Amino acid sequence: MFPFHNLTSMSNLSLEVAAHASLPVPALARAIRTRAGVSQARLARELGVSRMTINRWEAGTRRPRGLHLIAYVAVLSDLQRATGGKR
Repeated sequence: MFPFHNLTSMSNLSLEVAAHASLPVPALARAIRTRAGVSQARLARELGVSRMTINRWEAGTRRPRGLHLIAYVAVLSDLQRATGGKR
């Protein structure tokens, strides 16, 4: 889903472009989180944003940007892997 193996050699811009390409649609992002048993509040704490921000990302009314985008995609990828990679 996301090129973690090259994190140290990629610039922030490259990471952001790669994360944008790997960002799941909002309904899938929500499904990944809920399948992993993670609440919006817990995910928000992990990313340093509010629960309402996660809610807006998952509703599709807002999109993460910058470092939040990179971190969000990374966490979703980790959660997906932890739950067997099912979509």
